[in-house]
Amino acid sequence: MNFLLMTVVVAFRVLSRHRMRSALTMLGIIIGVGAVIAMVSIGEGAKAAVQAQIASFGTNVITILPGSMTLGGVRTGHGGAVTLTIADMEELKKIPGVAYVGWSRRDAMQVVHENKNWLTTINAVSPDYLVIRAWTALNGEFFTQAEMDTAAKVALLGSTILKNLFEPGEDPMGATIRIKNMPFKVVGTLEAKGYDTRGNDQDDVVFIPFTTAERKIMGTKFLGSIAAGYLSAESPEQMAPVIDEVQRVLRQRHKLRPDQDDDFTVRNQIDIAKVQEGTSESMKLMLLAVASISLLVGGIGIMNILLVSVTERTREIGIRMAVGAKRRHILLQFLVEAVVLSAMGGLIGVGLGVAGAQAASNIAGWPTIISADILLIAFGFSALVGIFFGLYPANKASQLNPIEALRYE
Repeated sequence: MNFLLMTVVVAFRVLSRHRMRSALTMLGIIIGVGAVIAMVSIGEGAKAAVQAQIASFGTNVITILPGSMTLGGVRTGHGGAVTLTIADMEELKKIPGVAYVGWSRRDAMQVVHENKNWLTTINAVSPDYLVIRAWTALNGEFFTQAEMDTAAKVALLGSTILKNLFEPGEDPMGATIRIKNMPFKVVGTLEAKGYDTRGNDQDDVVFIPFTTAERKIMGTKFLGSIAAGYLSAESPEQMAPVIDEVQRVLRQRHKLRPDQDDDFTVRNQIDIAKVQEGTSESMKLMLLAVASISLLVGGIGIMNILLVSVTERTREIGIRMAVGAKRRHILLQFLVEAVVLSAMGGLIGVGLGVAGAQAASNIAGWPTIISADILLIAFGFSALVGIFFGLYPANKASQLNPIEALRYE
């Protein structure tokens, strides 16, 4: 133990003789470790942000979109044909494992309150839609099924609407807003959700009963047609069987033959999450590969400097062998010097990586998560780089012939 401690002390003394050279040798390790920590922290932060955004969409949510139609050889996108109705959704309520069923339509309209107005998205929804999508009332409450049945002129406002239609501190509860010159009473305000995975402001929205929109605001070509349906499964494990049953029931209701494609599309948030996380993971791996190149370059730099050091200290090695030093002592000396170089670079790189991740979060607004595990892994890897690339120069030094080393000038 004493010998190892003395070897470390000697290593620091040797490296301090050429401080500039040692600092430049560590630079590759510093940049590599710092880049790895910063990239992984940003990648983990982005992954957590995607998961939070998907969670804001609701729990165990299954989305059903209408099919497309073909006009003159041109196919429209989802919703181009009226293939989903309220009756379809009511039938889907009977599927085992389904907790809630809701539906919606949306349109961009101008909303007016006193002398202020704002162009926003009007969402015509059923009451359970708000539960499925995990909306929470900040003040007031959601509209009820009774208000839905009577096509009541009531509205729920998102936080962005409040900022643009009401003065700071003004109470919106009970206030009247106008949509297409029709008065609506504000019965509730909603907690902020922020932006979704596509960068859309989820709080820039007004919710009104579906029947009210259908009969008085938006109109419809086919009574009871919907733009999208939503189901919430009772548990994640039940999502797959529920989706299969949804497809079976809708195909049966729409009288589709076995050789016909679905005239609807079923999506679930698990698939969305996999795509988003896969994209984040691919980006993180790519950035890690780039950062690892710096570690490789740093390791090569350590090996080159140690080879130069072996040449410069050939006579010293011969003297140490002449007074009793064994080959393993020489090998350990140079190996420790390599590890000290890489470990010091790793420590500085850890600090640089943490600072870089925090700077990215503060300046660019990128979410970052710095974990102790990645700090330890990055530092440990830098030490391994020192051992790997220091082994060849150390072995070369230990293999020198003592007599020839003493004669070296």
